[in-house]
Amino acid sequence: MTSIDLLPDDTESLKRLLVAARAHAVAVTAEAATLRAKVADDQALIAHLKLWIEKLNRDRFGQRSERSARLLDQLELQLEELEATATEDELAAENAVARTTTVAAFTRKRPARKPFPEHLPRERVIVAGPTACACCGGTRLSKLGEDVTETLEVIPRQWKVIQTVREKFSCRDCENIGQAPAPYHVVPRGWAGPSLLAMILFEKYGQHQPLNRQAERYAREGVPLSLSTLADQVGACCAALQPIHERLIAHVLAAGRLHGDDTTVPVLAKGKTVTARCWTYVRDDRPFGGRAPPAALFFYSRDRSGEHPRQHLAAWTGVLQADAYSGYGKLYAGGRSPGPILEAACWSHSRRKFFVLADIEANARRKARGSTSGAISPTALEAVRRIDALFEVERSINGLPADRRLAARREQAAPLVAALEAWMREERRKLSRHADVAVAMDYMLKRWHAFARFLDDGRICLSNNAAERALRGIALGRKAWLFAGSDRGGDRAAFMYSLIVTAKLNDVDPQAWLADVLARIAGHPAQKIDELMPWNWRNPNSVHDAMAA
Repeated sequence: MTSIDLLPDDTESLKRLLVAARAHAVAVTAEAATLRAKVADDQALIAHLKLWIEKLNRDRFGQRSERSARLLDQLELQLEELEATATEDELAAENAVARTTTVAAFTRKRPARKPFPEHLPRERVIVAGPTACACCGGTRLSKLGEDVTETLEVIPRQWKVIQTVREKFSCRDCENIGQAPAPYHVVPRGWAGPSLLAMILFEKYGQHQPLNRQAERYAREGVPLSLSTLADQVGACCAALQPIHERLIAHVLAAGRLHGDDTTVPVLAKGKTVTARCWTYVRDDRPFGGRAPPAALFFYSRDRSGEHPRQHLAAWTGVLQADAYSGYGKLYAGGRSPGPILEAACWSHSRRKFFVLADIEANARRKARGSTSGAISPTALEAVRRIDALFEVERSINGLPADRRLAARREQAAPLVAALEAWMREERRKLSRHADVAVAMDYMLKRWHAFARFLDDGRICLSNNAAERALRGIALGRKAWLFAGSDRGGDRAAFMYSLIVTAKLNDVDPQAWLADVLARIAGHPAQKIDELMPWNWRNPNSVHDAMAA
């Protein structure tokens, strides 16, 4: 007898079984989330104790070597990532537990926070009390006292504590006590204001300043904030900004054409660093006059396996502008579901291979330094000249609608491309397969259909520079933050890079946008999330300044 045969036949019994099964699934999910939160909290505690022991040893025995100083930096970064991870998991557990009544909630034990420094100015923001009793409607109210909630906020180069005062009133007719509801905090149990949180996030991910360096600077300004305290806020903000990120993913993957690229990201692994990857997919329709706002999406992975881009773009079809990385190969397969992705190669990438062999100035600099100078290749120089002629055509049509770009390309660029292919195939026959110029030519000739695809689609760009520009901040930041502290830290960095780079693409100040979004998102309707996206956002301060003028 099968398990199906054991089920009752009447509808009401089946409904009760279904309700019970769903309740059990919710409880199991909540228990799993709670356990993950507990494990993350334990890992953060272990990292905190390791850092504490190392600092005590240094205080007792002195700094042993430069390596020990770097070890402290590594431990602090590891603690930073684990604290943020623990907070994210705690909030996820709270959301899961809220759906059930059988699982106990989990709240992390945090060290008692010191009071805000007394020298910081206090600004009282009074939330007016009720003017009439909510119980009986009486207006004979008397003030009983007030509740004061202090929130640490920052104004550029000026710190202050905002005291939100909610007055209490009692009704003399019915003795009912009335008080305005507490305003939304940016994060649950939050103590930091949205501008401070935005500054912490932007300096870490936009200005490449790790939290330990931020903590040192804040302490010098008279506001001591520990590393774990700052990391706690980073994790909570990532949880709060999740709806923005989900909407960003949907917007980017709705494009018919994307720029794709990746770069290396050092990540800490058992006392050493390994080379991970950060991937980006950029939607930018401005070159062909598209009205959709530009946006960038980032992902992190421990390696450069082709499985990662296949997972990122699993449900997407369109034109992908990228380099010739073999991991993209299965994306271009004809039998791919939901459909093949068309490859559009990058002319800038291929031009660099020739330019290196034809760079007269760089060769002269090497010769002046006494280094070995290479021979300038006339063939490479000619290839650069011919490719530059194509870019000259592109500059003249940049920003035009796709149909006008396509018409101009067929008239002006198509003859240049045909002549370049014929010349390159003729020259290639004269060269040894081991010649550097031959390698550069083979790179193009083996995938010529991908290089020539821009002649059939006015949306396609000649280069993949949009993706490379999006990754530029990571390349610059690597020298500042040295490495990511964990895989979860890499995922969190990709999350924040997506938001910050998208804001920059839309000419929006990322820090001002984050501050406004964090201040509003807790009480913002989910169905109106588009109002908070960078392309729809207007700086409230700019509006006020304009009205004042």
